[in-house]
Amino acid sequence: MTETATQPACLPDPIPAEPSARHRTTGVLVGRGKGAVRVGGGAPIVVQSMTNTDTADVDGTARQVAALAQAGSELVRITVDRDEAAAAVPHIRDRLLRMGVEVPLVGDFHYIGHKLLADHPACAEALDKYRINPGNVGFKEKKDRQFAAIVEAAIKYGKTVRIGANWGSLDQEMLTALMDRNAKSSRPIDAQAVTREALAQSALMSAELAEEIGLSKDRIILSAKVSAVQGLISVYRMLAQRSDYALHLGLTEAGMGSKGIVASAAALGVLLQEGIGDTIRVSLTPEPGGDRTLEVKVAQEILQTMGFRTFVPLVAACPGCGRTTSTVFQELARDIQSHIRASMPEWKKKYVGVETLNVAVMGCIVNGPGESKHADIGISLPGTGEAPSAPVFIDGKKAMTLRGAGIADEFKQIVDDYVERRFGQTTKAAE
Repeated sequence: MTETATQPACLPDPIPAEPSARHRTTGVLVGRGKGAVRVGGGAPIVVQSMTNTDTADVDGTARQVAALAQAGSELVRITVDRDEAAAAVPHIRDRLLRMGVEVPLVGDFHYIGHKLLADHPACAEALDKYRINPGNVGFKEKKDRQFAAIVEAAIKYGKTVRIGANWGSLDQEMLTALMDRNAKSSRPIDAQAVTREALAQSALMSAELAEEIGLSKDRIILSAKVSAVQGLISVYRMLAQRSDYALHLGLTEAGMGSKGIVASAAALGVLLQEGIGDTIRVSLTPEPGGDRTLEVKVAQEILQTMGFRTFVPLVAACPGCGRTTSTVFQELARDIQSHIRASMPEWKKKYVGVETLNVAVMGCIVNGPGESKHADIGISLPGTGEAPSAPVFIDGKKAMTLRGAGIADEFKQIVDDYVERRFGQTTKAAE
């Protein structure tokens, strides 16, 4: 049949909405006992973080590790930079165990890691994973010997290793050799591309050396961090194409505030959508005296927003407009979000699946009722000029209407009752 002007042309094939299949990697078990965490091998993408305390401060470091673990960090890295820090590590582990915290501890070693592990065997035993930077583990003829010493310690104590290359401390001999070779090439590439190649090669060659020394592939995790979004994406594509090592993703020195959050979400989002990445860290610079756990929350939100994991109930809230000149809905959205986060530690102990709860707090009649119907439980607050009433929807149906000054407290109680009713039954059935 001849197509006429009134007939629509064929629509293009839809773009797949699902992420690419996960890049197949070798699974790595980090930690011991109930606290052990599996990275790679098809396991859920793991969230990790790092302390910024002086590791020699046992009490302060233990408290921050516990806070990060409580916020949802499944691995926590600590700096081991000198004898006092190495000596403190077993005491930090003991303090955490007395607090009931079994999160795996990762030791971050630079320059003298080989010496610290040799001089402090209790530290070597207390840690669950060692992080080695091939760019500063040693120089000239000492490099391979000192790298081997750390790998041999990992073998001796049964630990896993992250070989973490970083463009801020890249192996200069390798970079110079690649730059020279590129300059002599008939088709040279730009300097940034050579740097990315050097970064990927540094990580891969170090991993191969670790295997030659005797560390099995199922105890090796790779990373190659840069602070530029496009650079990070490029390097990790190389690593995924050339190996099946478990991969740790993170934009190094991401920055402070919204810049760090946006840059991390952009870089990690692209790679995760392509199926690349087994564990992530969001390296945010905290405000002075700021909350270190923010980086954990951002990492969780990236994974949850993209649909890879579920950590906490979602609260959908409209951004506000000229119809919502009152701040009531903003305050209620904030209060509900805070209430849910504060309640989650106890809820997770009592209710199976509670993290899948979906709550909507909307500001006016335009999208309020419709959005609330799509949530498990939602409230549509009155906009400017609307009647002072707030319909509540439960499981897609209008259940009641709230009025008066106590709407916030009433709605929080309704949420608590809903969690008990719905997820309490699920928990009993699971038992």
